[in-house]
Amino acid sequence: ITHIIYGLERKVKEAGQLGPYTLESKIGSGGMGVVYLARHALLRRPTAVKLLPPDKAGADAIKRFEREVQLTSQLTHPNVVAIYDYGRTPDGVFYYAMEYLEGVDLDRLVKEQGALPAARVRHILRQAADALAEAHAIKLIHRDIKPANILLMSRGRQHDQVKVCDFGLVKELRPDNNAPSLSNVATLIGTPLYISPESITDPRKVDHRSDLYALGAVAYFLLTGTTAVKGRGLVEVCAWHMYEKPEPPSARLKAPVPASLEQLILRCLEKDPSRRPQSAAELVEALDAA
Repeated sequence: ITHIIYGLERKVKEAGQLGPYTLESKIGSGGMGVVYLARHALLRRPTAVKLLPPDKAGADAIKRFEREVQLTSQLTHPNVVAIYDYGRTPDGVFYYAMEYLEGVDLDRLVKEQGALPAARVRHILRQAADALAEAHAIKLIHRDIKPANILLMSRGRQHDQVKVCDFGLVKELRPDNNAPSLSNVATLIGTPLYISPESITDPRKVDHRSDLYALGAVAYFLLTGTTAVKGRGLVEVCAWHMYEKPEPPSARLKAPVPASLEQLILRCLEKDPSRRPQSAAELVEALDAA
């Protein structure tokens, strides 16, 4: 992976230009690509550009990359990262351009500031749930909701604006027969600390309620500063998700927590999907009433 990314970085540095975008600095990297801060030649607005290395651009990888763009670009919610453009350079580098986000992810926020006040948790949770409601309405599930994939931003006088990111594991509930699968259903999908029990026992049964389980786990982390899960390894973590009842946040904190918010978080963390809120829209309504 290091060799691939290094080669791509050198290639990009030499070019300095990717279609209409001028690449300025790297802001992230991983096994499937590199993300750069860039500027459009005419618009001059800051943009994030994700690149797929030529070494990784096999037929399956290209289909996954294209599918990620196609599905994410259907979402227009203000709390979802916006996709601007997609293309391929003459020398075979695939890329897509998206909204550049200046903010802090929830994982870093809690690690730096500790547990958040209940009112702030509710405010963040409501925005994330509303974003998922739009995705679920068009039959898309995220499958990797976690603190690192939710950013907080300030824009003008609006603070704590949520952006749900990284739809790389997104799944259609009504897939086209010719559409490439974005994952192997027999593979454990998502981040272990935030995956639903059904993601472990039978990934083929994962639906939108799995996102709500993960969002409940995120809310627990925000409210207590600790993950709901207790386990020292993958096996123990998976066993917890399947069998262990979460400790109420008030007991973990040894301090009062608004009962309506605590009960809602614990509902999201129910092992049986039928006992959770049945839609993200229902979760939004419950948060409004909390």
